[in-house]
Amino acid sequence: MEQFYTIQGEGYNTGRAAYFLRLGGCDVGCVWCDVKESWDADQHPRVAITDMVTAVTAYPGRNVVITGGEPLMHDLTALTGALKEAGCQTWIETSGAYPLTGQWDWICVSPKKFKAPLPQVLQQANELKIIVFNKSDFAWAEQHAAQVGEHTRLYLQPEWSKATAMMPLIVDYVKEHPQWQVSLQTHKFLDIP
Repeated sequence: MEQFYTIQGEGYNTGRAAYFLRLGGCDVGCVWCDVKESWDADQHPRVAITDMVTAVTAYPGRNVVITGGEPLMHDLTALTGALKEAGCQTWIETSGAYPLTGQWDWICVSPKKFKAPLPQVLQQANELKIIVFNKSDFAWAEQHAAQVGEHTRLYLQPEWSKATAMMPLIVDYVKEHPQWQVSLQTHKFLDIP
């Protein structure tokens, strides 16, 4: 759908230079999705893997975030293999609703209520990022935290339009449950893509 070089704005790798490959196609259907134009894969031209790798390696950073839409709707084996061969670190941001394909250096699973994550994807997550839209999301976060590995980083991130209302609740929750960390969409505060 789109690709660009920027700074990772959220989660564990916040602040690091990264090239984003946003793949078209998503059937998860989050009402608050900020890239709904990604949902219909047929609305976006196909791009050759070699062209993506060439675009990525034109920049000095070698961290590549594959996101969507829902990137795991696609078999990512060939793409991640080509990126690894070019010396890149591969990071994925996924809802976890589809089986994991590809070679990954960092797996961020951000489960959505609209389509449940697969247990085997949750177990492989380096990072669990829960978007907090309302108070009930804390209990939902704990249900998913119980399914990840002991070394998985746990993040609570306010949904952007609800940040003012949810951030005080998140701060209080993290203070009471210090295994969690706060994640912010710093790229939105900094006005960078």
